[in-house]
Amino acid sequence: MSSLTLIIILLAFTAFAFHLGKRRSLGVATRAGGVRKLHSLPSYYGTLTALWCGVPALIVLGLWLSFETTIITWLVVAELPPELRGLPEEELGLLLNDIKNLVSGNVVASEVDATMERAAEHYRKLQGISSAALAVVAISLATAGVGNGWRMIRPGLRARNHVERAVMAFLIISSLVAIFTTIGIVLSVLFEAIRFFGHVPFTAFMFGLEWSPQTAIREDQVGSSGAFGAVPLFAGTLLISAIAMTIAAPIGLFAAVYLAEYADARVRAVAKPLLEILAGIPTVVYGFFAALTVAPVIRNAGESMGLSVSSESALAAGFVMGLMLIPFISSLSDDVINAVPQSLREGSYGLGATKSETIRQVILPAALPGIVGGLLLAISRAIGETMIVVMAAGLTARLTANPLDAVSTVTVQIVTLLVGDQEFDSPKTLAAFALGLMLFVVTLFLNVIALHVVRKYREQYD
Repeated sequence: MSSLTLIIILLAFTAFAFHLGKRRSLGVATRAGGVRKLHSLPSYYGTLTALWCGVPALIVLGLWLSFETTIITWLVVAELPPELRGLPEEELGLLLNDIKNLVSGNVVASEVDATMERAAEHYRKLQGISSAALAVVAISLATAGVGNGWRMIRPGLRARNHVERAVMAFLIISSLVAIFTTIGIVLSVLFEAIRFFGHVPFTAFMFGLEWSPQTAIREDQVGSSGAFGAVPLFAGTLLISAIAMTIAAPIGLFAAVYLAEYADARVRAVAKPLLEILAGIPTVVYGFFAALTVAPVIRNAGESMGLSVSSESALAAGFVMGLMLIPFISSLSDDVINAVPQSLREGSYGLGATKSETIRQVILPAALPGIVGGLLLAISRAIGETMIVVMAAGLTARLTANPLDAVSTVTVQIVTLLVGDQEFDSPKTLAAFALGLMLFVVTLFLNVIALHVVRKYREQYD
């Protein structure tokens, strides 16, 4: 039985347990003198029975599937001939990969012999035994859970309390998963970055003016020793982000003011969804637009004025990135402006202010913390953008403030350094983790500033 089929059976069994527990509680209530004699509503009793049915079985299913492949692989290796079990770890891994490909019917890299055939057959046999045992254990647990839930139902059972505790535990576990995932990401990047700084000094990385991460792979190979000064990357990232925010901030804010204060309901119902469609366009499409449309237009316009414009320029990437950020800023600002109490508008009008004066002197100052927070979040998004810059700004790490030149950013170099088969012991590859750590620190710093601005300057209204 496949895992998907078993999950569907368990979910159907859980739904059946809910209805069974609910009907059982109604029967108990009838014998006790009515539903008012029950501590909780009948639906809580049904939910509790469903939890007893589904949760233990699904937990066992998840744990079983997590360790199944490891255990089966260990058992298969134990049955291999001694000369194969003694192979180096890399060669043994390749052999096991061929055995798994043979089991699944995929292409096998090496020649298939009798030993591999026997190992593959043993693997299939163990998989079949595991699937059958998992089905029996999971369905047995589900059945036992239904019986336990049925037996527990009585008028005094605090079913609602049990269900609420179960929901609270689920919420806590979900929060912990998000927290530990974040911690894991930070630690994985941090440990590799520390390894990089063991090869390259931190000061050379942070303040170096040349970025050329090409290094010799072997000691006897003639090659560059590498230059890992990240200042050109930071400068390129800030240049493109500044161009993007110059485009996105005023247009997005003006669009938000118009939609929130001037547009009638019919115009808003059409204009707001159309504006937010931009947020749903994949960034690779923006990259195509920047490389094939915007960049040639900028180059031709610059050449007509006698300027030297690169075919891949920071201006093209920043302009298109700004278009991408318009709905982000507009939507956040629109929500913040609409959250300003109507009483402030009416008070301003009562004092004789015009609509434009009310917007400038009352609404925007009241909404300023949220608007600033939205702008800082948009800057974080711009700094972390990759596809548009890869396709429109080039790969050359150049320290320049000219928006008509080709530049590179932190995210582009991370992509470049990790493309293809890489040795994770060389400074060239480990440099990607150092760049990722710096990018994480910068975006975290901007998010902290945004939260601080919102909390410090937020005004409370009745």
